[in-house]
Amino acid sequence: MKSVIMAFWLMATLLLALPAVGAQLADQTAAELPENYVIGLEDILSINVWKEPELSVKEVVVRPDGKISVPLIGDIQASDLTPMQLQERITDRMKEYVAAPSVTVVVLRIGSRSVSIVGQVAKPGIYYLGSPMTVLELLARAGGIGPDAKEKKIAIVRNEGGKSVSYRFNYKEVSKGRKLEQNIELKNGDTVIVP
Repeated sequence: MKSVIMAFWLMATLLLALPAVGAQLADQTAAELPENYVIGLEDILSINVWKEPELSVKEVVVRPDGKISVPLIGDIQASDLTPMQLQERITDRMKEYVAAPSVTVVVLRIGSRSVSIVGQVAKPGIYYLGSPMTVLELLARAGGIGPDAKEKKIAIVRNEGGKSVSYRFNYKEVSKGRKLEQNIELKNGDTVIVP
């Protein structure tokens, strides 16, 4: 019964904190992003073509199909690429129309690919998935588990097909190199609860 009450308390805390934390982290700038950040759906990008202001785009949202529209070249795939990869693709496509185009792609705001961690960790909050991340990696990014954490009762809550599914993670076992199948790759929207 205590664990049910604790889980409810943690989820309620998370739901109350997410809007404020999410708004703060959504404004994360490109300078704060990891070098290997992968563009996701709903990210807001800026495309600048040097000395070609009519071809530049101040803000463009990555659509649900993963594409953006760029003047002159039309739709181009943006999701699942790093800003540098997208920059190279836009440059290659513009070479047909512009002599030696110099293109810069900047992520203005992140709109996708985040996971949350709550409970007994040093730095609870929302973390963006610039690249694949496992539960153990998220725990490390969150500063590790606290001394009062219940290491055997960590849970990953995931929305699958409209239903909330919970996966167990036994930190003691995984940190000893056992039951490594529990160290799953996190997906957008996952919540890790460390009671």
